[in-house]
Amino acid sequence: MSFSPASSFIYNANPGRVIFGNGTIAQLPDEIARLGLERVLTLSTPAQAGDAAAIAAMLGHRSAALFSGAAMHTPVEVTEQAMALVGAEAIDGVLAIGGGSTIGLGKAIALRTNLPQIVVPTTYAGSEMTPILGETAGGAKTTRSDPRILPEVVLYDVALTMSLPAAMSGTSGINAMAHAIEALYARDRNPVISLMALEGIAALHRALPAIADNPGDRAARSTALYGAWLCGSCLGAVGMALHHKLCHVLGGSFDLPHAETHTIMLPHALAYNAPAVPDVIAALGPVLGADPARAIYDLAGRIGAVRSLGALGMAEGAIDEAADRALANPYWNPRPLDRTPIRDLIARAWAGEPPQTH
Repeated sequence: MSFSPASSFIYNANPGRVIFGNGTIAQLPDEIARLGLERVLTLSTPAQAGDAAAIAAMLGHRSAALFSGAAMHTPVEVTEQAMALVGAEAIDGVLAIGGGSTIGLGKAIALRTNLPQIVVPTTYAGSEMTPILGETAGGAKTTRSDPRILPEVVLYDVALTMSLPAAMSGTSGINAMAHAIEALYARDRNPVISLMALEGIAALHRALPAIADNPGDRAARSTALYGAWLCGSCLGAVGMALHHKLCHVLGGSFDLPHAETHTIMLPHALAYNAPAVPDVIAALGPVLGADPARAIYDLAGRIGAVRSLGALGMAEGAIDEAADRALANPYWNPRPLDRTPIRDLIARAWAGEPPQTH
């Protein structure tokens, strides 16, 4: 896709320091010192507590505490538990090690305290590059954007992604692709972000099948992490649309897993919007082929991902409730939202059927 010289747009570049490479975790102590931090709280999920503790040990006396209770969808009650530790230990900075759950907790703390954040991503979630936070309370997920939410330093180390299971790599990567695809037709899209989006989508589309075939392929891992960085940057610079609204509804209301839900819903949301964004479909052609929505659905199958909401545990009887919630307080979208086709696309996603464009 291209913009003519007469096109008007606004591009806001988010601040932040990115360190990318292999073995870059060795630079973490220097980054902590550069920020002047003396009492750092390290965050992780329970499953990554051991790895987080090992990395925190690199900080020596600057490591004050470890909180390993990060949870999917950033529940407010978990944030409150971590905030108690922030106060008790006089924390002056947060180190998040992991994927979207841990990064979300770090963001929630930063929103409440304005403490600096250092993020070490171990998945392809991409949320580390955004000033956006989604929190869950009372069965509903709400999102907000604030400069305090954006991490100050993101340290990408390919070596730390080598043990990411192939299945999780695939869904995490398609989750990242969703950020870039919606950026292509966002209300505030611009040519800089569109270039990054197409590059990020292409990188992940190349890398994910290679990782599925050989999880130890370091070159593919590097390409995927590079793509995730670009896709996350896209989400951080422009707004969201139908796809993210659907995923926030399904995750927050029905407690469905984040990356898997994004993987299932992306082809259906893109198919819904395709008639309204022919320029985006044309731009995706060289990357994904003539039918990008079907290409993403096929990619999910190629990497062995679940393609059915029903298989994730969502009840068929919840389809109508999901449609109603998706239409309540909707995000801007290039195609007006119509309940019948929205309900139909959720039903197809529940059944695991291919997307339909009409």
